[in-house]
Parts: sequence; structure tokens; C-alpha cells
Amino acid sequence: MSSLLAEYLPILIFLAIAIAVAGAAVGASLIVARQNPDAEKLSPYECGFDAFDDARRRFDVRFYLVSLLFIIFDLEVAFLFPWAVSLGDIGVFGFWSMVVFLGVLTVGFAYEWKKGALEWD
Repeated sequence: MSSLLAEYLPILIFLAIAIAVAGAAVGASLIVARQNPDAEKLSPYECGFDAFDDARRRFDVRFYLVSLLFIIFDLEVAFLFPWAVSLGDIGVFGFWSMVVFLGVLTVGFAYEWKKGALEWD
């Protein structure tokens, strides 16, 4: 039983060091940085419109288009890195599977572009 616990010792040491470094970084920023909050910095952030408005107000469709754009690029990055690492092992089938996946993402990107999500008025 003690040998099993000894195997977790490096993880506990790593967690202790991570907590100490994070605490030191937060403490240093509180000590060194100038603390000058104003009403705008202390207000809650809400999706681009006033937080204290009517709850039944319609969302702007651009909000959803930007979130779709984020999902498209987030999925692309999340799947491309493991694919690139294992490309030698997965062969031609894995290559063409990723090409089809990137094609589907390109269709989504073209839809975003057509709807005007990339135009910032």
C-alpha cells in the first residue's frame, strides 16, 4: 500500500509547486500592479449588450455566428494536432478522413462568410 502512495508523491509535489507559483503570481500582481478599478471594469460582462435590459430582448444573430466561428476553429485545432502526430500510423485512410473533416469545416466557414459574420460594422 505504501508503494502505491509513493507513486503519487511526484504528482503531489507538482501540485504543490503549481499552487505556490500561481499564488506567487497573483500576490505579485496585487503588490506590484497599480489597482485602479472604475465602474466599467467592475461591471459584469454580458455578450455585447446591457446586462440590465429586458430579458425577452432578441439576440443579434451575429452573436451566434461568432460562436459558430469559434467552434469551427476550435474543433479544427483540437483534431489537427493529434492527427498530425499520428499521421504516419493512420495511413491513407486517416489522411482522407481528415480531408473530409476539413471540407466540412470549410463549408461551415463559407456559411459564416456568406452570412457576414466576418464583417465588423
